[in-house]
Amino acid sequence: MTTVRLPHPDGAHREHQLRGGREWRPGPFTSRVAFAAAHVVADPLGGNVPGAPAALDWDATLAHRARLWDSGFGVAEAMDTAQRGSGLDWGTAAELIRRSAAVAGGRLAAGVGTDHGTEDPLTAYREQLEVVLDAGAQPVLMCSRKLAARARGPEDYQEVYAALLRDADRPVVLHWLGTAFDPLLEGYWGSTDVPTATGHFLDLVKAYPDRVDGVKVSLLDAAHEVELRRALPEGVRCYTGDDFHYPELVAGDDRGHSDALLGILDVIAPAASEALRALDAGDLARYHEVLEPTVALSRHLFRAPTYHYKTGLVFLSWLAGFQDSFTMVGGLQSARDVVHLGEALRLADLAGLLPDPDLAAARWTRLLGVLT
Repeated sequence: MTTVRLPHPDGAHREHQLRGGREWRPGPFTSRVAFAAAHVVADPLGGNVPGAPAALDWDATLAHRARLWDSGFGVAEAMDTAQRGSGLDWGTAAELIRRSAAVAGGRLAAGVGTDHGTEDPLTAYREQLEVVLDAGAQPVLMCSRKLAARARGPEDYQEVYAALLRDADRPVVLHWLGTAFDPLLEGYWGSTDVPTATGHFLDLVKAYPDRVDGVKVSLLDAAHEVELRRALPEGVRCYTGDDFHYPELVAGDDRGHSDALLGILDVIAPAASEALRALDAGDLARYHEVLEPTVALSRHLFRAPTYHYKTGLVFLSWLAGFQDSFTMVGGLQSARDVVHLGEALRLADLAGLLPDPDLAAARWTRLLGVLT
């Protein structure tokens, strides 16, 4: 068996024997709707330093999306996982949406935000919404830092979002991203009190139920999500964004379930696809058996500061052989330390997500030699 050395905070190195990837059987599933929020692959020679425009390896970026579609997932494009707000500028994001739409092998949703030069939040939203609609993708109305900075109460959010829902020619997904993912979104929907903000959010959904396909909530609070989904109008989906509690939320209970739009699916897609196929067959035991080892990995990758989870996803994609370099736009490959990355390797291996242990070991050994 292949052995790697993993550093620990006490300065010691401990050996770990890689088990290697499991033989997953990914494919289409029907009992849940699930989008994988996909990361982007940076061009290692493209000058992806902090503050520079993003330069992508387009072939590798689109090949990753093809793998997600082949596993049965929809792709959530140009979202937080693709480094919107942390390196992926709107010009590159718009090109990414168009390129993904041109080769889409399954459902495609795409993020609509305000992260470009237009200062008025509604005008900025409308400019990006036009790009997503023209590409044929389903819009995901992302939270806006500009709107959060300008809004003085819930009525400001209601006005902007109501206008966008009327503009869209197809049902949208409303995205509520919590402060663990973006501290600049404090007080979104008009209150720092989550139950109060939830009431404002539900007022909008209930006013436009035919224009909202679903809501995607990333507050990392499973109990809150269950209460929210039970309060949604009939026909409006709850797409879990909870990368800590997704197995039980997607499994659901006798009063309903969550669908999924998750960043962790970017890296656990083969296993998650097999789990969802087991759920289709009513095999709940197998569903949990497959997903349980992925939860420890997800909680590690999404640990505080949560917004740096993208580094772990890109690192594991590189270890698995799905891209040739461990480089990120904005230079964010440096956002997690070597101890964190070593533990990510160990947990991914225990979950059966490293298909070529020799390749993973060789790449890890090279990186460890540079960083320690």
